[in-house]
Amino acid sequence: MASRTRTARIAEEIKKVVSTMFIGGIKDPRINSMVSVTDVEVTNDLRYAYVYVSILGGDFDSTMEGLKSASGFVRREVGKNIKLRYIPEVIFRVDDSLEKGMYMEELIRSVTKDD
Repeated sequence: MASRTRTARIAEEIKKVVSTMFIGGIKDPRINSMVSVTDVEVTNDLRYAYVYVSILGGDFDSTMEGLKSASGFVRREVGKNIKLRYIPEVIFRVDDSLEKGMYMEELIRSVTKDD
């Protein structure tokens, strides 16, 4: 089993590689330039890497389709840049923490407004 610090280092390296790929490496027209990597979680057995992305502007569904279809290419590029015995399968997920934060802020405002 990989240690906690090793998985964190690998996750950070994957985040760097995928972030630079969004700047100029992925040529899919469905993926706009307003996609950013917010976090990467790697499982303890290093088989899966969950890449959390924030999508600002553009068509949400088509961007997610483009990311899903590009996951094999992203995995290959991660393998070229990071030397690992097994390259984790890249799974893209939407980071909805911004929406959750706005919702919580609205709830707090509504409670303090009534007082």
